[in-house]
Amino acid sequence: MTRPRTTRLRRPLLAGATAVTALAVTAGLVAASSEPADAAAKPQLSLIAATGSLTLTSWKEDPGVYLDLGTYLTAEGTPLELKVTRKSYKDPVTVTQTVYEGGRAKARKLPAGTVKDFSGLPGFVRVTLTDKAGRKVLDRTEDFCPNNASGRVRPDAPATSKYPESCPTNPFTLGSVWGVEKGWAANTYGGSYSAPVQLAAGTYTAEVGVAKKYRDLFGIADKPATVKVTVQERSYEDESGSAGAASRSATAGGHAGHGAAHAPQTAHAGHGPGHAPTPARAAAPVTSGAGPTYNAGHGPLRAAPPALPWALKKDQAARATRVGDTRGQTDGSRKAPAQRPQPQRPAGKPSVPDVPKPDLRSLPAYGIVISDGERDVPGKDYLAFSANVWNAGPAQLVVDGFRSPGKAKMDAYQYFYDAEGKQVGYTPTGTMEWDPRPGHMHWHFTDFASYRLLKADQKEAVRSGKEAFCLANTDAVDYTVKNANWHPYNTDLSTACGEENAISVREVLDVGSGDTYTQDLPGQSFDITGVPNGTYYIQVLANPEKRLKETDLNNNSALRKIVLGGKPGKRTVTVPAHELVNAN
Repeated sequence: MTRPRTTRLRRPLLAGATAVTALAVTAGLVAASSEPADAAAKPQLSLIAATGSLTLTSWKEDPGVYLDLGTYLTAEGTPLELKVTRKSYKDPVTVTQTVYEGGRAKARKLPAGTVKDFSGLPGFVRVTLTDKAGRKVLDRTEDFCPNNASGRVRPDAPATSKYPESCPTNPFTLGSVWGVEKGWAANTYGGSYSAPVQLAAGTYTAEVGVAKKYRDLFGIADKPATVKVTVQERSYEDESGSAGAASRSATAGGHAGHGAAHAPQTAHAGHGPGHAPTPARAAAPVTSGAGPTYNAGHGPLRAAPPALPWALKKDQAARATRVGDTRGQTDGSRKAPAQRPQPQRPAGKPSVPDVPKPDLRSLPAYGIVISDGERDVPGKDYLAFSANVWNAGPAQLVVDGFRSPGKAKMDAYQYFYDAEGKQVGYTPTGTMEWDPRPGHMHWHFTDFASYRLLKADQKEAVRSGKEAFCLANTDAVDYTVKNANWHPYNTDLSTACGEENAISVREVLDVGSGDTYTQDLPGQSFDITGVPNGTYYIQVLANPEKRLKETDLNNNSALRKIVLGGKPGKRTVTVPAHELVNAN
């Protein structure tokens, strides 16, 4: 189950909820407040700058300046909350804003075309930069993910933000929630997905303003923030001591001083080759509020750090006006129950009670390429791809493995919980096995999913050897489903899957989140060496042996059409769009 090094395509940008440094009282604070027409219904949004001047570094070995200018969007009165969805892959992405009238939540549909995908609001800010002589050296727009690195702007604001920590990037995302908590601010900087700027050492004036269409849409005043910028040029070779070491270590993933959250990560901690810990990186600038991402994911797309539950129950209008955790309701702050494995095997008679259960579904394959399996295998051609199985809920998938002394495998059990989070049943569900191979080295839950290459008539041609998994919540697939958890506990393998000497292991797939695996090694990817050219389908099949108890067993398969061509050693693959999703 190696999840190989890959380049992430789009954002979870500045993940984390590190407090922004006293923005409301920072010297040089620039604010642009506005009062919406109906202040009781809509949030009062402002663009602010944490400081009137700052110094940025241009490294000789890593040319370009990353324009984290310390500008933030703040929300007062009520949170800025956006729900971004599509009914199916045949439908465009749409967005609604949650507003409050008389304390009641109401959905305000925003104009068609406001968003194009799930990565954020396109062209939200315009950034201009002029040099000392008054010449404009930069004029560009940047997208904005409201879930960017954020923090409080006043001491009486909620201690934590209920919103997710980044915007999804999986091409088959179905639903997302974006938000800036009341009394909080979200960084407008695009992180590693905002291209660096070639600037000579010197002084500049930066102006950051919200685009007119968003000012009109959200009632934001037309008052750009201005920041004086000093660019200094430095070299890693000139650094010495611990500071130099920190700077050099930062280059492994990005620009020194921008931290892991700014840098496209090449491997997920615990999922990359050898499962080595993510290298330490230099701290984020104090103005950014950024910290190491909670979830880098382990597919070819950087995953959106998952998930915080549904705020209001659609089927209970009486409760829709109450925000907060009450009996049978959660606004997103509830954590997964019993994240640690039980110390002993479950006692009592196994049972499958009549309570909510998970609903495992597969996304169509993506990231599809011809591969040599990350190594030169003479005479072999492989079809590599990424696959994701996600949980549409309304309950978590919770599986514990228990090991008898001296046994090579663990016995696995699925657990069930009532609406209060109390465990009310369990049932045997297969086994877990230790995989000692480099790039694995943890416990796999067997028969979680199966990958098959089907012929044009949908009969099996090749099956991947990959069927055992360590579960992790790597991708926010749909945070608008009932009971979706916007802050799942386990988003990487550092919190699950166990060591070789483990006596028990717990693996959890939370509601709304999915687990992406790449298929790039021989035995996992499809060996297409002897497969004729033509039309095929990649099938991703969840719960193939139907050992796991689910809400629905009839929606576990997803197909992705491909066309194989070329000659041995130089095979090609063409990947048609999947309805409106044009991502290979």
